[in-house]
Amino acid sequence: MDHSEVINILKQAFPVHQTSLRGSAEFDDLNGSYLSTIESEITPAAIFRPKVKEDISTFFKLIKPYTQHGDLKLAIRGGGQQPTHGCANIENGITLDLSLLLGIDIKEQSVSIAAGERWGAVYDKLLPLGLGVSGSRSGKGGIGGLCLSASGDIVNANAQENSDLFIALRGGGNNFGVVTRYDLRTFKQGPFWGGSVYYFTPSFPSQIEALVSELNRPDATVETHLMISIGYAAQFGQTMCQNQLYYTQEVEKPAILEPFTAIQPQVDQLYSMRMLNLKDAATEQAGVAMDQQRTAYMNTVVRADAVTLKAAADIYTTALEPIKSVNGLVCSLTLQPYTVSLLKKSAESGGNSLGLDPSKGPLVSVLLLSYWKEKSDDEKVLAFMKDTVQKIKVDAKAKNQSVDYEYMNYAASFQDPIGSYGAENKKKLQDVSRKYDPEGFFQKAVPGGFKLFS
Repeated sequence: MDHSEVINILKQAFPVHQTSLRGSAEFDDLNGSYLSTIESEITPAAIFRPKVKEDISTFFKLIKPYTQHGDLKLAIRGGGQQPTHGCANIENGITLDLSLLLGIDIKEQSVSIAAGERWGAVYDKLLPLGLGVSGSRSGKGGIGGLCLSASGDIVNANAQENSDLFIALRGGGNNFGVVTRYDLRTFKQGPFWGGSVYYFTPSFPSQIEALVSELNRPDATVETHLMISIGYAAQFGQTMCQNQLYYTQEVEKPAILEPFTAIQPQVDQLYSMRMLNLKDAATEQAGVAMDQQRTAYMNTVVRADAVTLKAAADIYTTALEPIKSVNGLVCSLTLQPYTVSLLKKSAESGGNSLGLDPSKGPLVSVLLLSYWKEKSDDEKVLAFMKDTVQKIKVDAKAKNQSVDYEYMNYAASFQDPIGSYGAENKKKLQDVSRKYDPEGFFQKAVPGGFKLFS
């Protein structure tokens, strides 16, 4: 479809460098910079990059007439880290890329961050002030971009102003508008203890037991962040395990982490536990991330039950065997806790749309992540992941340990994260959409991601 008319309008309304056309070197660089090459294989007709929020307002007003009959489709790109196909890019449409929306403004007890920033830059700026903020584990992670309304109006959404939109955005994806700035509370954060421990598969069941024991303690500490993984990397030729561990106080070798650090045997050369800061931790995470690979995420959530999680690990490692021949395969099953303290804190901070109730105890997100090299292996890898997730869900349900919730950022296209929030929460999100986007602009003109009315 020829969108030359609307592209010419954009080039006339904005400096020429803000609109990159298919075939140009700048276009190729931008479109090739997604986390997953599967997303980079989608080729929009043009990429538009606003520099200020008013640019986005003008952009919507200019292009809206061309979307009303279903001809022009859009995508919104923040950091480009979500690998779900078509989530942040659009074939032969226009991708709104927020990477030029920059700025970090530190205030008395908060920080205002433009949507095009990366978390590494935020942590870097907060570090000299002894401050932290809740954000991405990886310094490469984008701030967001998921607020402009469909009319092009610039609005604030917080606990006092447009509070229904504020809650809806916490789990609602790209269904309501484009977030151009995030105002986040800061907190005092000095050095802390953390890093990674690598070890071998026979120890993984005992690590699951240690994780579940800590999560279910009545006096579980709020200072720990624990993740444990089992996975395979073609370059090593064997299945291995990793614990990523943090204790957020300046305490060397805290006793609470000893069950996760004292495993034997382990790979001593890869042991990285040390005193670090937010910037160090985010840099380490970014360093192990694999960019410009074929990438897929899928997830399910279960209760913090050792028997269920051990079964999930067994299902995964059994299913892994037939695909170990895939070229360049790196894959893992990662257990990420939703602690009771985390769920309570979310509720105290205004809540969200996710349907998670802290009174039901701690949960564990079961993430399947895969990287590989060849397009010819897509079907094989994706089938392995989908089949494994479904078997884990069925097993957890049989044990009465399943949870409906699916984390949107880790969801695959066949999953339904919005539906997993529950019928009541989905209806609330739909009501907010009808209020702020009565014509359904973000449902029809922005088809990627997970939609409210599909």
